[in-house]
Amino acid sequence: MQEANRLKRLPLYLFTIIDELKDAAQKKGVDIIDLGMGNPDQPTAKHIVDELCRKAAIKENHRYSRSIDESEKKLREAIAKWYHTKFGVTLDPRSEILPLIGSKEGIAHLSLAFLNNEDIALVPNPAYPVHFNGVLIAGGILHNIPIYEKDGYLPNLKSVPKRITDKAKLLFLSYPHNPTTAVANTKFFEDVVDWARGKNIIIGHDLAYSDIVFDNYKAPSIFQIKGAKETCIEFHTCSKSYNMAGWRMGFAVGNRDILKVLMKTKSYIDFGIFKPIQYAAIKALLGPQGCVKKTVAIYKKRRDTLVKGLREIGWNVPMPKATFYLWARIPDKYSALTSMEFVSLLIRETGVVIAPGTGFGEYGEGYVRFALVEDTARIKEAVKRIKRILEMET
Repeated sequence: MQEANRLKRLPLYLFTIIDELKDAAQKKGVDIIDLGMGNPDQPTAKHIVDELCRKAAIKENHRYSRSIDESEKKLREAIAKWYHTKFGVTLDPRSEILPLIGSKEGIAHLSLAFLNNEDIALVPNPAYPVHFNGVLIAGGILHNIPIYEKDGYLPNLKSVPKRITDKAKLLFLSYPHNPTTAVANTKFFEDVVDWARGKNIIIGHDLAYSDIVFDNYKAPSIFQIKGAKETCIEFHTCSKSYNMAGWRMGFAVGNRDILKVLMKTKSYIDFGIFKPIQYAAIKALLGPQGCVKKTVAIYKKRRDTLVKGLREIGWNVPMPKATFYLWARIPDKYSALTSMEFVSLLIRETGVVIAPGTGFGEYGEGYVRFALVEDTARIKEAVKRIKRILEMET
């Protein structure tokens, strides 16, 4: 029984490796502080959970979900209102919005929907893994665009050779950026839309962290740029803003022709989102937003605690303006190690779990990512343990 060749092209999933290291450490009695996976630890707001429970008590809501159902119609309208309130962008709920079973699902299916074996997808590297793994699963050709710290981790699209762009069908972007925490302004998106004009390349912008922003930064939508609807779609999720990660609730918006093909692809694969979750998402998007502000305040406090703590022990790390991550170079003392070797050492010796940069692509080598998903007391304890590693004789 041999798996498909396209699956053999995939690396072992990052967190599968991390979980094995965690398991080995725990068996030795090591207390684990897990700052590895970006898995929100805060509870979903009560008014959202209450709506789920109310709608789950209605037996009709347990049937298959279809796009023509009242629940999805109301969800699309809610997304359109949320979008207009947040970004000042007007969307047609019927044709420019598509609910998803989490944004990750939609991103993967976008490649499946459009890529033939000879088609190229352009993906900045490092990146959220589904941006490139989705391309490989679909059988497309992956072209990495290296992004560097000196450039603010923004891709230089003009550096991509014409012979590549001529065969390119997709470009994935994501700002605020996972894993690097980089942010972009509207000028960047203006340049992207201008670059794409006449190239017949679909732009998929992953805006999962639109709400997780700090220090007065506001994350723009690509649709605030004139002409973006000609070639773009944008992905969102309720996972981060509303702590609904396990609920699997996301959506894509934008070009109606692109969404129509994505919807067709999904129609052969899934039966839509559980109706009570759709109603709960409506409550999240249109209800009181104090829960979002509270979540952001918690992440800001954790960010400040971790950055301050690491700097005090000699690890000079940057202060992120968005996401709930911290992206940092491996300390100079351990610069001879690969990111995976350094992470393995950290887990084995301290029980502190972080993610190796290579889990996000080859250009992530030399870096690690912290996820701010433990409380401040545990973060302070993690810093104490890391200090021992930095002071340890090598």
